[in-house]
Amino acid sequence: MNSKRFDKETFKEAVKDNVKTLYRKKIEEASQQQIFQAVSYTVKEQIIDDWLATQEAYYRKKEAKMVYYMSMEFLMGRALGNNLINLTAYTEVKEALEEMGLDLNAIEDQEPDPALGNGGLGRLAACFLDSLATLNYPAYGCGIRYRYGMFKQRIKDGYQVEAPDNWLKEGYPFELRRPEYAKEVRFGGSVRFEKDPETGRDKFVQEGYESVRAIPYDMPIVGYGNHVVNTLRIWDAEAITDFQLDSFDRGDYHKAVEQENLAKNIVEVLYPNDNHYAGKELRLKQQYFFISASLQALLAKFKREHGNDLSKLPDKVVIQMNDTHPTIAVPELMHLLIDEEYLSWEDAWEITSKTCAYTNHTIMAEALEKWPIDLFSKLLPRIYQIIQEIDRRFVEKVRAKYPGNEEKLKKMAILWDGQVRMANMAIISGFSVNGVAQLHTEILKNQELKDFYEMMPEKFNNKTNGITQRRFLAHGNPLLADWITARIGDGWITDLSQIARLKPLVNDEQARREFMQIKHKNKIRLAKYIKEHNGIEVDPHSIFDVQVKRLHEYKRQLLNILHVMYLYNQIKEHPEMSFYPRTFIFGAKAAAGYQRAKETIKLINSVAEVINNDRSINGKIKVVFIEDYRVSNAEMIFAAADVSEQISTASKEASGTGNMKFMLNGAPTLGTMDGANVEIVEEVGMDNAFIFGMRSEEVIRYENHGGYNPIDIYFSDWELKRVIDQLMDGTYAHGDHNMYKNLYNSLLNTQCTPRADMYFILKDFRPYAEAQKRVEEAYRDEHRWSRMAMMNTACCGKFTSDRTIEEYVRDIWKLQKVEVTVEEE
Repeated sequence: MNSKRFDKETFKEAVKDNVKTLYRKKIEEASQQQIFQAVSYTVKEQIIDDWLATQEAYYRKKEAKMVYYMSMEFLMGRALGNNLINLTAYTEVKEALEEMGLDLNAIEDQEPDPALGNGGLGRLAACFLDSLATLNYPAYGCGIRYRYGMFKQRIKDGYQVEAPDNWLKEGYPFELRRPEYAKEVRFGGSVRFEKDPETGRDKFVQEGYESVRAIPYDMPIVGYGNHVVNTLRIWDAEAITDFQLDSFDRGDYHKAVEQENLAKNIVEVLYPNDNHYAGKELRLKQQYFFISASLQALLAKFKREHGNDLSKLPDKVVIQMNDTHPTIAVPELMHLLIDEEYLSWEDAWEITSKTCAYTNHTIMAEALEKWPIDLFSKLLPRIYQIIQEIDRRFVEKVRAKYPGNEEKLKKMAILWDGQVRMANMAIISGFSVNGVAQLHTEILKNQELKDFYEMMPEKFNNKTNGITQRRFLAHGNPLLADWITARIGDGWITDLSQIARLKPLVNDEQARREFMQIKHKNKIRLAKYIKEHNGIEVDPHSIFDVQVKRLHEYKRQLLNILHVMYLYNQIKEHPEMSFYPRTFIFGAKAAAGYQRAKETIKLINSVAEVINNDRSINGKIKVVFIEDYRVSNAEMIFAAADVSEQISTASKEASGTGNMKFMLNGAPTLGTMDGANVEIVEEVGMDNAFIFGMRSEEVIRYENHGGYNPIDIYFSDWELKRVIDQLMDGTYAHGDHNMYKNLYNSLLNTQCTPRADMYFILKDFRPYAEAQKRVEEAYRDEHRWSRMAMMNTACCGKFTSDRTIEEYVRDIWKLQKVEVTVEEE
């Protein structure tokens, strides 16, 4: 593996030995799950050698700076296949297993997707870790080892049902428990102020608190072909007080149970439903828990390796806060530096403000986290005091710069209207604030964070998101990956800009034919998956029109399904009309407490039930909702898609990365000028995408000044009116007139939303329908479509996370590459 000589016989013996050692079985008796575990442990042995060598190389290169990437989510996907690709041993291992009568694909299917994330935010973090390791940059990912994480989605009678996703049930072979690095994390109690009698220094002592022990589990992040193995450190929680026999006598049994439950609850589940007080409190506990443990470990490691002069911390460490969830890192680092390391406020602030950087991932106001002051100050009393002081000093600066301008304070203060505003704190306290696509960053500067940009423009910068081609092409679409390598060499695996060398081949008829044959094979693979999991026969010759992403109203899955209903009406009324067969594929999870999102899933499934069972339309339309959308089935879906639906309301999607994964796999974008779609069109050209709808300036103008009334459109477009009325007439609800009442109301009135049609679905409906006609017209022209599909793959070089990481390194992190060498055997 890597440059070491891979010896098949040694590998096969190691797998057999692991089956024997782990399960007291011969390989012939082992289950598929047991074989997966044995193969993974065999691969892990190789990884451990490189992991040790990497840590040694980082330690030797004392001047090397380390980035700590703090994130509530890491949506890693399955590790075995990805690790083999990055070890450059996938083919050899596949062959060795085949010689043993084993199928690597079947073994990979035994691995659960580690449920440590929800959507784009967590998948981006995973891509970034992959790129950091591949590019030889020292990095730690820091997060939470959720026992259940994101739920397993089941569809029952068309409704989403959330089931626990016990991904750790069989044990996870790629993690290492590191109890020697355990840390204590404290909640609640009160803070006593005293003067240190010896030094006269102010001391703040937390008393009457509850605490848990944070235990780190390390997961290896393997770089591609370079022996680098970085670390994702995820924290588990354990009770500090174990059950003791005499606790029964002392009446402490309940106290011990409480401690156990506190620890258990913190790591039980990703994003507890926070529309009630207990959920909010648990979510804040989770954030503080992993941040405090990570920062304690960070400081301990720094002191071990660089001594006690903490003024050098910003030279050796940078903390990147991935969205607002980890921004509590700012006051926690201040707390550790002042209360544990005895630095002055000024010195601690100097270090903190040069070490912390913030990525903003959304312009949706509800996602810019705010905590009720009463909850925050009770749960984290010392941290709240520090935030008060950061706020007091900042408010003084604002008043000095903008005297008498209370409107500025209302927008910029951290503490306002009974709330702690975390995004404001991150911007004030860090040295860098970045958006994740050009459009998003411009909206931040000119709209959402305008006051901050005016006061501190030097902090703001853009880092357009990217994806790792190693997972989403090399692993997810091996047929296309092999074809590209045969045509232009394998340099694209670590330098995606080289994929532009496919452009001249776009004019080669044979190359286009081969490209589309691969797409067809991938469509057959997905059709088989759909038949197995949904029981629906879909035609691989039909257009695979795909929208897979988290379900949110601004992403407008509702617009998509309303258009499907519209097409169905057209075909029923005009059976003779020319129509190219379509398969509309959806995949999405809705947050457990998000009612309208869950109703949209029900609507999609109800429409599917009616259309898929109507023989009179001769299979012209099929609708498929793929259950439990996750990284492992996403790879298969991206490879098979013809059309990439990226139809969010302009100005709402910060970037999107699904759009890049579809592009990489040769699916043109059908979308609005939102997020990274804007940059995709810049790269591929307007002729190779299907753009429609309102622009962001128009949306923002309506939101700020009003003037949009969806009722006008509803009464002036009878075909659209008919579709919307079908939400209420029982067509898709077995005669129930109330099933979709909330969706109907959200489009036409303010009974359940602040504004009617908040996401401009009616306004964009006709432009969307026209764009869909353009898709069909283009697809009918095989020559044109194959050129478009191939151009999308050839033009996606910019959208690798390797490029994004190099920009972070150049502009924010200032890291140095570290070469790792391993002695050849």
